[in-house]
Amino acid sequence: MTGPATVERPLRLYGRESELAAVNRLVGRVRAGYGGALVLTGRPGLGRTALLGQAAHAFRSSRAARSPTGSGATVLYTRAAAPEASMPYSGLHALLCGAGDEPPTDVLRSGMPSAALLGLLRSLARRGPLLVCVDDVHLWDTRSRTALGFAARRLDAPYPVGLVLTVAAHRADDPALTGLPLRQLAPLTDQAASALLDELARTGIDAVVRADLLAEGEGSPRLLHDLVATLDPDQLRGRAPLPYPLVPAEILRRAYAAYVRVLPDGARALLLLAAAAGETEPSGDAPVEVLLRAAAAWADTGPADLAAAEASGLLSRTGDHVRFESALLRRSVYAGEPPARRRAAHAALAAVLDGAAHRLLRLGHRACAAQGADPALADALAAATQSHHCHRRRSAALARSAELTADSNRRAARLTAAADQARLAGDTRAARALVDQARRLPSQDGIRGQAELVHGTLALRDGPVADARETLRAAAHLLAPHHPAAAAEARLGAAEAAWSTGDPAAYLDALSPAPDAGPPGDYRTGMRAFLNGRWDQGRSALRRCIGRADSATDPALLLRAGAAALVVGDVEAASTANTRALAAARTRGTALLVPQALEHLAYSELRAGRHARAGTHAHQGLLAAHQTGQRNTAAHLHAVLALAASVSGDADVCAEHAAAALAYAAAHGLAQAAALAAWALARTDLALGRMHKAAARLDPLVHPGPRQGHFAVRMLAAPCFIEAVALVGEPARGRATLARFTDWAAATADPQAPAQLDRCRALLAHPEEAGDLYLLALAHHDRAGGDFERARTDLLYGKWLRRHRRPREARTHLRSALIGFENRGARAWAEQAGAELRAAGDIAGAAAPGPVAALTGLTAQQQRIARRVAEGATNREVAERLSLSPRTVDHHLRNVFAVLGIRSRVELARLVNKTEDAERLRRTYDGETDLPAEYGESGRPYR
Repeated sequence: MTGPATVERPLRLYGRESELAAVNRLVGRVRAGYGGALVLTGRPGLGRTALLGQAAHAFRSSRAARSPTGSGATVLYTRAAAPEASMPYSGLHALLCGAGDEPPTDVLRSGMPSAALLGLLRSLARRGPLLVCVDDVHLWDTRSRTALGFAARRLDAPYPVGLVLTVAAHRADDPALTGLPLRQLAPLTDQAASALLDELARTGIDAVVRADLLAEGEGSPRLLHDLVATLDPDQLRGRAPLPYPLVPAEILRRAYAAYVRVLPDGARALLLLAAAAGETEPSGDAPVEVLLRAAAAWADTGPADLAAAEASGLLSRTGDHVRFESALLRRSVYAGEPPARRRAAHAALAAVLDGAAHRLLRLGHRACAAQGADPALADALAAATQSHHCHRRRSAALARSAELTADSNRRAARLTAAADQARLAGDTRAARALVDQARRLPSQDGIRGQAELVHGTLALRDGPVADARETLRAAAHLLAPHHPAAAAEARLGAAEAAWSTGDPAAYLDALSPAPDAGPPGDYRTGMRAFLNGRWDQGRSALRRCIGRADSATDPALLLRAGAAALVVGDVEAASTANTRALAAARTRGTALLVPQALEHLAYSELRAGRHARAGTHAHQGLLAAHQTGQRNTAAHLHAVLALAASVSGDADVCAEHAAAALAYAAAHGLAQAAALAAWALARTDLALGRMHKAAARLDPLVHPGPRQGHFAVRMLAAPCFIEAVALVGEPARGRATLARFTDWAAATADPQAPAQLDRCRALLAHPEEAGDLYLLALAHHDRAGGDFERARTDLLYGKWLRRHRRPREARTHLRSALIGFENRGARAWAEQAGAELRAAGDIAGAAAPGPVAALTGLTAQQQRIARRVAEGATNREVAERLSLSPRTVDHHLRNVFAVLGIRSRVELARLVNKTEDAERLRRTYDGETDLPAEYGESGRPYR
């Protein structure tokens, strides 16, 4: 006996390990001659049917599922379909008749009581192991469910019968199924959902698109399938814009239509009211008191119906508010109702919302209930947004106000304002959709200029920056006669785009109009002066800009002050301004500026020599950039992560982040991100002793001219270039760069610049002068701090001393370099210092002590991965923590096993624990930790 259709092998089920294990245990039990049952429950779309198919497939494909007599295994399988509920036992009749054989006439004649069904299943099991799979058993009639539950509770040896049933979450407590083992399916984790996306879209998915799909999919495997199916390869790769909204209304209606349709009318009315409330409230919360008042007036429902709505599993209550379990559920319920019924729900809510505190919500519901233009309501709604600070709420209200506006100019202005608020909230896809509507409308120059400003600002963060510059220049021209302040912002945006492309002439051109009064004017004056070589004038203007940040609370102004501080080299002022900008952006809910604030903060930490902290900020910023659809910001953050990895000397991590930055840079014209990524690769080459390669990478970065490096990165990379050419024996190549670096060091307040300048002079100086210059550089380091840069100077000076036959002095500086690099986690640099120290005759001082050497054969990145795996993390969890791909983590882990000669994660955990114990003991002997009482002042135990 077989099912009505062949059960195909499904896609791999991600994130369902425990559920699959339960299914396999049941299958194994049936193979062994025993019976059993399993009930799978959860919301629609979470994979109940897929798990049922997996159970049927596993049972069919198992050789062990054959009976001792050689007869084959039997699967009775019915897919999700509701038999005629009015017919007694219609569910069981459909299962048995659809299987291909007519049920015995005596069973049919008896009405199929529970005992008869149990006897029938046992008789079928005598032919061989039997698996019964029933999808959506909650749709069956009550007698069929009762009979099935009765039989399921009484299956045992010697009858090899297994039952796998699925039931909707709101019916999981069905009395007919009481006592059966139950598995609740939760939404997929982001890691599991991401793995599923990789299988569905084998051509690859852009990181920002992936973030959008994960957010919209809410862990639903079925919805992720549907979403990927609606997108073409260019959209998945980020080469074409995603549709807005991303989830089509038809998919939303299909997702929960059957789920909601079976609920009582009163519960459905409460669900619709709660869904309508979420249309005007970004948090999705709905006050219980408001819902009950609206429901009583509109649908004559009360608390009992609300309780039924909560029992459906769609709503949950927290205090005096209710909310849907997910935004997807709310939108699905809303989309599943006819437009007229949705409008009625909004009208009911508007009728019970009174008082000034609810004015925006009341007007919003009235707007949703309206049909056609309503200028008075549109004006009132637009005016009400002025007293609210939530960007999402203002955007939604302004968009509805635009829908009610007949006048083309006002409609375009309100759509543009709605787009700008959506942009600030970080919903860049909504912002693009709204501003595109505005740009298609005929409007006055001032209004059109505002739309172009929003459009160009969005393109500045995600798109070719050359296009963004032209759009912003056009916006400035349109806005100048009508909105001078907005025109100034457009010019600053065009200048930022020119900066990203590495075009100083275009940057100066964007700032060419007469400076405005106030902070923007000071910023523009200062930046123009700096680029034209008027250092003193530029410092004065930018210092005024920095000073105003003390009382600023606008994150955009604070970010500008932080940028000004970096230009003049006041690294600590830059860190302070950018930290405050980050706090302000988070407090105000301005999600768009969070990744930018983290990017700028990472830059200031890099300049301060705090590379690990810079990497932490960059990792957080990268996640925020993907969530808010800002690929250009993501490129710069990848470059920062590459620079942080170049300090540790981990070539694989540096290369991966540099490749990501360069890919975005090539597509969008981001010269600064490309230059930073190339500098990071070159610094890794220096750490690994590949001097010729480092010099070749750095040569185009430090020389002015077309198709060279970025003008803002040129002097930052100059010390590395001078070091590389000096160590390959070509000091003449670095003299012109040294002259330019000398001028730059005189103009900047960067605390590391004086020490770096004297170090560069020492590298290119005659032998009789070099020693004094190195000592002068070290004196500057004493004043400026910065362990990493000082360790580099100590390393170079130690090398110079050793080569000039002064090994004792060399060992002092090489030991200092080794300690400095170890303190900063710069493993490759530390290995270079250790090799020089051994060459200088200090073999013991450079050797790794005792058992700690077990992991010294690994790279820094391999050590990080090994330690996290030893702590129990999965490959995908490690990948997310370290901003790597799971494939890279898997590659590293295989190499770790090979280097250490181990075969399992258990062995790895033991080895890491032993190594850490040995390291703690070494640190105790070295005086780095408190010693026990039995140890003397020498650090050795008393005898």
